[in-house]
Amino acid sequence: MESVNVVTIRSLHLIGVDELRQRWGWIVGLGIVLVVLGTVALGSAVFVTLATMVFFGWLMVFGGLLQSAHAFATRGWSGFFIDMLAGLLSLVVGFLIVTHPAATALTITLLIASFLIFSGLFRITIALTIRFHNWMWLLLHGVVNLALGIMIWQQWPLDGLVVIGLFIGIDMIFNGWSLIMLGLAAKTLPTTP
Repeated sequence: MESVNVVTIRSLHLIGVDELRQRWGWIVGLGIVLVVLGTVALGSAVFVTLATMVFFGWLMVFGGLLQSAHAFATRGWSGFFIDMLAGLLSLVVGFLIVTHPAATALTITLLIASFLIFSGLFRITIALTIRFHNWMWLLLHGVVNLALGIMIWQQWPLDGLVVIGLFIGIDMIFNGWSLIMLGLAAKTLPTTP
C-alpha cells in the first residue's frame, strides 16, 4: 500500500512537467521582462510609488461607485445603509488618495515601517523564547524586519515617496529571477514516462 501512495505522489508531482519543459523559453522570457521592469521601477521609484497610489485610489473609487450602485439596486434590503456607507467611504477615501497620492504614500510608508518594526520584534521574541527547530531563521527574519523598519522610520518622511516603488521594483526583480531559474530548470527536465 505504501508503494502505491509513493507512486501516486510521484505521478502528481510530474503533472504538467511536459508543458513546463515545452514552454521554458516563455518562462525565461517573462522572467527577463520582469527583471527589466523591476530595474526600471528601482530607477524611477518615486514615479512608481505615485502611480501605485493613483491606481489604488481609482480602484477604490470604482469599487465605491459599484457598491453604492449595488446599495441603491437593493434598497429594500435591511443592510442598505451599511452597504451605502461602505460604498461612500470607499469612494471618498479613493478620491482622497487620487487627489493626494504623495500624502497617501507618506502615510502608507509610515505604516509599513511600523509593521516591520513590530513584526520584527515579535519574531525575535518568539525565536528567543520558543527554541523550535530552525529558530535561527525566524530570528534572522525578525532582525531583518526590525532593521528595515527602523531604517525606513529614521528616514521618514524623506523616503516616503521612494519606499513603495523600491519594494515593487525589488519584488519584480526577485519574481523575474525565480521565473528565469524555473525556466532554465524546466528546460533540462526529463520527459515523463
